[in-house]
Amino acid sequence: MILRELCEDTKRFGQIQKALDGISPRTLSARLQELEKHNIIKKKIFKEIPLHVEYSLTPRGNSLKEIIHQMHDWGAKS
Repeated sequence: MILRELCEDTKRFGQIQKALDGISPRTLSARLQELEKHNIIKKKIFKEIPLHVEYSLTPRGNSLKEIIHQMHDWGAKS
């Protein structure tokens, strides 16, 4: 579901959390770290006040877009 959200556009942590209703910040943070570790997403930190972080797909993550869209379409048919 995180990848589905990032297929649309670059998003901030809060935007992802809001879209994934009910996910705890701790769980979301752990999942984002795991995806980043596997080079599927990238994190960009803006050193501004207030500090904010944006997440987006890497080229490797972008290669999953078609699969994610197909899975979404399949699920919508059920």
